[in-house]
Amino acid sequence: MIDFIDQPDADSGRPFSRATRAGGLVFVSGHSAPHDPERGILRGATPQEEVRQALAVVSGILAEAGSSLDRIVQVTMLITDPADYAACNEEYVRHFPAGLPARHTARFGVPTEARVAFSCIALA
Repeated sequence: MIDFIDQPDADSGRPFSRATRAGGLVFVSGHSAPHDPERGILRGATPQEEVRQALAVVSGILAEAGSSLDRIVQVTMLITDPADYAACNEEYVRHFPAGLPARHTARFGVPTEARVAFSCIALA
């Protein structure tokens, strides 16, 4: 059985669930820091701030699915500029004090100004 978390309507411009839960695992889709200037929500001025805010989004989704950052077994970090890699890592490691999950990093391009996004697999 697959549990779809926040599945959008079929005609949504966001054709994916925020996460799915199956087989004792939670699979979180890629998420960046929120950005809505009209509501005063900004991603952050630095890569570190974007990492912190993006991981807060992921943390909230995991909590909704019955998991948490400390139960992540694999992370994908997506960055737009390789020059931000060290700055992103500087903040990223702070969120996993008990041990770093397996991770791969890839460049990405999306129609936003996001510098970093994360997806992950965690224990439910």
